[in-house]
Amino acid sequence: MRDFKQYNFPDFLNKALAAIHFTTPTDAQTALLPPILAGKDVIGQAETGSGKTHAFLLPILAAIDPTNYTTQAVITAPSRELAEQLRDAAEQLVSEQDPQVRILLAVGGTDKERLVEKIEHRQPQLIIGTPGRLLDMIQNHVLQVQNNRFFVVDEADMSLDMGFLKDVDAIASAMPPKLQMMVFSATLPERLQPFLRKYMHQPETVTVSQKSVIAPNIKNILLATKGRDHNKIVFDLLHIGQPFLALVFANTKERVDELTAYLQKQGMKVAKIHGDLPPRERRRTMKEVRDLQYQYVVATDLAARGIDVPGVSLVINDDFPVDPEFFIHRVGRTGRNGLPGTAVSLYDPNQEHVVAQIEGMGISFIPQDLVNGQLVDSYDRNRRRDRRATGPDIDPSIKGLVAKEKKKRMPGYKKKIRTAIEKDRRRKRKIARREARRS
Repeated sequence: MRDFKQYNFPDFLNKALAAIHFTTPTDAQTALLPPILAGKDVIGQAETGSGKTHAFLLPILAAIDPTNYTTQAVITAPSRELAEQLRDAAEQLVSEQDPQVRILLAVGGTDKERLVEKIEHRQPQLIIGTPGRLLDMIQNHVLQVQNNRFFVVDEADMSLDMGFLKDVDAIASAMPPKLQMMVFSATLPERLQPFLRKYMHQPETVTVSQKSVIAPNIKNILLATKGRDHNKIVFDLLHIGQPFLALVFANTKERVDELTAYLQKQGMKVAKIHGDLPPRERRRTMKEVRDLQYQYVVATDLAARGIDVPGVSLVINDDFPVDPEFFIHRVGRTGRNGLPGTAVSLYDPNQEHVVAQIEGMGISFIPQDLVNGQLVDSYDRNRRRDRRATGPDIDPSIKGLVAKEKKKRMPGYKKKIRTAIEKDRRRKRKIARREARRS
């Protein structure tokens, strides 16, 4: 049986792992830890919630010298929330260390002067932050990275999507040539390849294979709205089974505001998270969500990879994300650590192509309907198409009549078509009987 002892981590890390009940490495950690510990550049592609964070934090914290007061590791994340999560995970891992590795967080929306003062007083041995703030500290010669040993780019595809790759590129260019670089991403889009080729030296690409695109313990439901009000549907869904913590994802900040206002008007205590909130308010709300002060959260995709709260039991997609890849990240907020989860995606009649696109990614849906405030099994939305495909063979001339009559849209055209089809069937039956008598 696999366990973390095989990696010979320092005692302080083993104690920290035991404190959070981490005994058996995940598939991602088993695949990633050997090349990272061997000092190789690594490109890691793994699904959300696979445990890749500890796969790079453990080797880095094991290698950092806490008596050497220089910056030895830099980690970038595309959002404040993700950076804060990484900082929290790192601080937990060094909680048993003496002396402790000095860890600093550098993100936008915080007191810049105070951060500069902290860094100038003593360089952090590990700094985690958003690309813009890290680059600002480097370009102003506050953060000294000329002797840095590790550089991690977490959620690289998200950095690309949010337009931060230019800043990440500039940070990488300030690093020494002899550097262990690790890039982690849920997907590896072609636009990311030039950056990887530019800075990585013979990297080992580790792709953690998965049996399904989303965890098998997630019940993935597709719910046709049939023209009904989305607000009312979401309200009803949130009252089924009393979810421990429910996340509702919307595509725009305006829609988050609208849906939050509606739910609050119904007497529900709802938190909202999107990019237009002041940084201080966002941090406070995120902390309150992590402290389980809210049962319901409405958010944009900013939170799809930014909320990592144990116990999310329900995810609702008010609409499908513009980028289908984000569907995986949204749904991946539930079903963590092997716990069961439910994801419900609302879709309108004109979104068949979007559903088909997501199904093409290897994702299966369970069709259900909302009846009297309860989810019940529904029909497969492709049933008519399938029935047509297996139906009786109709003479081409009849098909032509159907097309012609539909185009003309004359009164009684449906009756004409039915009559013509029945007449054609009777003619074929006569021919068949005649041929049978002759034989």
